[in-house]
Amino acid sequence: MSAHLQPQPKPDHAGKAEPAPMPGLARVLIQHQLLSAEQAREALAKVQATENGNLLDELVINSKVLNPARLALFLAETFGMPVMDLASLDFATLPLDQIDRKLLAETRVIPLIKRGNRLSVLLSDPTDHQAIERVKFQQQAIIDPIVVEHSKLVKLIQNLDQSTADKLADLIGDVEEEAGVTDGAVALEDNADVDDAPIVRFLQKVLMDAIQGGASDIHFEPYEKFYRIRFRVDGELREITQPPLVIKDKLASRIKVISRLDISEKRVPQDGRMKLVISNNRAIDFRVSTLPTLFGEKIVMRILDPSSAKLGIDALGYDPDQKKALTEAIARPYGMVLVTGPTGSGKTVSLYTCLNILNQPGVNIATAEDPAEINLPGINQVNVNDKAGLTFAAALKSFLRQDPDIIMVGEIRDLETADIAIKAAQTGHMVMSTLHTNDAPTTLTRLMNMGVAPFNIASSVILITAQRLARRLCTQCKQPVDLDDDALLAAGFTEDDLDGSWRPYKAVGCERCNGSGYKGRVGIYQVMPISEEIQRIILNSGNAMEIAAQAKREGVNDLRTSGLIKVKQGLTTIEEVLGVTNE
Repeated sequence: MSAHLQPQPKPDHAGKAEPAPMPGLARVLIQHQLLSAEQAREALAKVQATENGNLLDELVINSKVLNPARLALFLAETFGMPVMDLASLDFATLPLDQIDRKLLAETRVIPLIKRGNRLSVLLSDPTDHQAIERVKFQQQAIIDPIVVEHSKLVKLIQNLDQSTADKLADLIGDVEEEAGVTDGAVALEDNADVDDAPIVRFLQKVLMDAIQGGASDIHFEPYEKFYRIRFRVDGELREITQPPLVIKDKLASRIKVISRLDISEKRVPQDGRMKLVISNNRAIDFRVSTLPTLFGEKIVMRILDPSSAKLGIDALGYDPDQKKALTEAIARPYGMVLVTGPTGSGKTVSLYTCLNILNQPGVNIATAEDPAEINLPGINQVNVNDKAGLTFAAALKSFLRQDPDIIMVGEIRDLETADIAIKAAQTGHMVMSTLHTNDAPTTLTRLMNMGVAPFNIASSVILITAQRLARRLCTQCKQPVDLDDDALLAAGFTEDDLDGSWRPYKAVGCERCNGSGYKGRVGIYQVMPISEEIQRIILNSGNAMEIAAQAKREGVNDLRTSGLIKVKQGLTTIEEVLGVTNE
């Protein structure tokens, strides 16, 4: 337990077993009526039952008995200490090297500033004298404690739980173990101290910041006069830093080494991947793409978090009727299901979520991807390699000899791939794939334009889902906004929708969402089952407008309507929906 143990109280009645000692912190809280004795005993029992249990963790984080902000103010007043809001602190300025990382994690004491022989530290439990004494002994300094909110302190320590050196060693070890360093490759300086290499440390910091900031892509962009790094967070690019221009080649070489790319080739684009091991039970994959530009190589790294495929279909944001149509379609024994949308619209996550549902011991699933983005145990995943002759079409041909039940093709790019995929769907296999189109009806005309015969499309495709990602409103700071009816009608709402039972929300901005007003993203979907009537339109070589009109008559919501439903539910703003959908 974190709190310093006081002398044990005497038993109330002779003959009774002596109760567990009450920590000083619990006694202070009980005395000031912030905690009842019963609550304290329950919390202590839970702490003692868990290994390395902590009283504040139990009271503030697990059971939420105490408000962390109120508790911090109370402790600061009671013990005559200053209080600080961690949100106002620039973490980059913390002298974290002052305290050993292991000691920091054990004591939950973070150094703030050192002047002479005095060290100001941040902590959440002023009664934990043992922790203060340990830091004092290690630093040989006078400790000036400053109280902070417990929940924010724990979050900060979790972000710092493993040292940069350890993470870096994991990263380099993992990559070199898998790939081996060939004679032609350039590894880190022979026997050099990795942690001292500025480029290595800088790249490590960028990658960790991107993961912690919830970024989906990292852009390294060289220009004539400057070099910049941008993160795509919730679909928007944000400039993070402008490092010195002179490092661009070294940084590009470093990324190419750990991504197993040819560092001597700077004239043509290259694709690779790398893995960053964050902890014993979490690893993040990166898909790396290089592009020669006028002033050097632009590198984009896509962050692939395997946990996203295990979110479940409910977390993706399908409406109940859309979810029902999709689950029924993928459960059918044969046919083709297509997921469409632009780059970065979440097609891969939707497909993997469907595959995760179907991934049972009695089912043989094979996927051909360029490259396989998320590793799913139980699924046979193949990376296409055009140079070696392993194209989508070649992979599909071999799949049909592998006794498959379900086939997933990463993307249908040409007539040959489309032809084989459709034949597979017509011969008793469930085929899933993606296409780059604007919406569900235009997918069918796109297939026709590729050269696929209309009767083949009509007989094989059973469902098409189009999707977009809109930024999700931050739940902590969103506020209702009054908009006139004309603006709502212009956005696409009907007169019946304006019944006064709901109000649109606006983005405000707070600490949780870094002032943007948005946190995370929500899917907007158009799920279109291929009915007999739509099949007739396809067989008559009908256009996308005719298909869209028929789908609307059958009750299929287009992307705009699905987005407006999300506005009514208070999940996003009208501006976001208008930004990602067409009328």
